[in-house]
Amino acid sequence: MTPTALRSIARAGTAGLAAALLVACGAIGPSSTGAIDNSSIGQPDFRKHVATYGVVYRLPTDATDTLDNRINSQLKRDLVRLGLQTEALLPNIPHVTVVHIHSADPSTPRKMLAALPKPPGPIQLTLKGFYTTEAAKDAGRPWWLDLGIVKTGPGFEAMMAFNTVTTAAMAPLRDGPLPRVTGPVYAKMGDAGKELVRTVGVSGVNVIREGKELRSHNPHNTLVYSMTPFTPALQASMKEVADKFNAALPEGIETTFNTVSIVELAFAGNVTREIYRISLVDGSATDAETGRAVSR
Repeated sequence: MTPTALRSIARAGTAGLAAALLVACGAIGPSSTGAIDNSSIGQPDFRKHVATYGVVYRLPTDATDTLDNRINSQLKRDLVRLGLQTEALLPNIPHVTVVHIHSADPSTPRKMLAALPKPPGPIQLTLKGFYTTEAAKDAGRPWWLDLGIVKTGPGFEAMMAFNTVTTAAMAPLRDGPLPRVTGPVYAKMGDAGKELVRTVGVSGVNVIREGKELRSHNPHNTLVYSMTPFTPALQASMKEVADKFNAALPEGIETTFNTVSIVELAFAGNVTREIYRISLVDGSATDAETGRAVSR
């Protein structure tokens, strides 16, 4: 996709979703620079991880407070009881992902900020439903314990529309596929997932194909990231954990996202560093470390 096309999407915002995408990216192809390398796809091992960057919504304080008070302490005890000490200690900034890309270029976050489409307004939604999921069924690892999102209402629709335009804008900045969707995970994917890995570098995102929006994005908050083999016994134990938390929070957590951030992530997708924060109220951007305003 050309820089002109990226700017077209960035100006259009979610309101101009269909027009911008149909004009700019009917199908997402390789970067015009030729820097995207898909040679790791189909190899038996995971691609080496150098740096993953992403666009995410940080969970607001009201949501993190509820999780801290009702879920997180018990979750850590359960993980230790199950022998998952690494998972219990893994650092993560609580978030809901828009899209992740892999790039060894340290200037990528600044390029992402420049290419970021106009964000939606504040997003009202309900976090609800704990469940486990694998990167690909029977791949063995990685796997996660997630808290889902109620998939109805204007907040959810705005989130899904923003995923579509942001995926189109960020995908050309990757240097190849996201490492965690290569190797044994890619081998277990269906055809649709493999196509997304080849064309946008990651599965689980919304794209435009032949003039139609194809939605595979499943927005959620992840509480546990794991590379421990997801054996049947462990799956059963973690289902019990998820069931217990669903009983503890049957109504979920109603909240409002007022910002979206550009972040750095580890291999499994846990956020290790916030780099830029963008307001959903007025679109202004700040450097997360210094708090200073930055231009887009």
